[in-house]
Amino acid sequence: MILYPAIDLKDGHCVRLLHGDMDKATVFGDDPAEQAAAFEAAGCAWVHLVDLNGAFAGAPVNGAAVEAILARIKVPAQLGGGIRDMATIERWLSKGLARVILGTVAVENPDLVREAARAFPGQVAVGIDARNGRVATRGWAEETDVMVTDLARSFEDAGVAAIIYTDILRDGAMTGPNIAATEALARAVSVPVIASGGVSSLADLTRLRDTGVIAGAISGRAIYDGALDLTEALAALRA
Repeated sequence: MILYPAIDLKDGHCVRLLHGDMDKATVFGDDPAEQAAAFEAAGCAWVHLVDLNGAFAGAPVNGAAVEAILARIKVPAQLGGGIRDMATIERWLSKGLARVILGTVAVENPDLVREAARAFPGQVAVGIDARNGRVATRGWAEETDVMVTDLARSFEDAGVAAIIYTDILRDGAMTGPNIAATEALARAVSVPVIASGGVSSLADLTRLRDTGVIAGAISGRAIYDGALDLTEALAALRA
């Protein structure tokens, strides 16, 4: 199972939100590229990036910070937030991103996801963010009646590289991930599922790993707060 350390970008800073609320942001650093380099130096195989402003604006906002990160690290990075048309997908991949994450458009324009996955095999992931099993879009500000498993299954034949499942009520709360829901989703689809939201300890990581079906886990606040020792976590996942 791959550990993806998260860098959430707001106004050019590295932050973490509580339950996806932009008004409840804690700033953890003013140099996201330096943070990405630190994750790479610690041995991380991937870096997970989110343009929080972009998720609300519907277009990239923290582009300069993302480009600085890409220029600084050699490990692959994936990015979500404000990526809602083919031109933006093409632009980010051409700049060196290994993978784009499509969230809102997976609900509002699923044909775009399919087109992008065909055009860029292995470089398109679907981000599914949910409250109580229902998908939320547009920076988690709008709730839909779409169920998580139904949306995930609709892309099984699309060739997407992964599904990133975030339980919004767990995100940034340090209460542990929703392992049962994530495992159920991973067993319901053939696409690799990456867990996000609430991963706050080594025990959380090992419980996710021990399901045997979850491909990865994203963690942010726990790493910055020191609740999750990155070196220890990476060693445990390699063992």
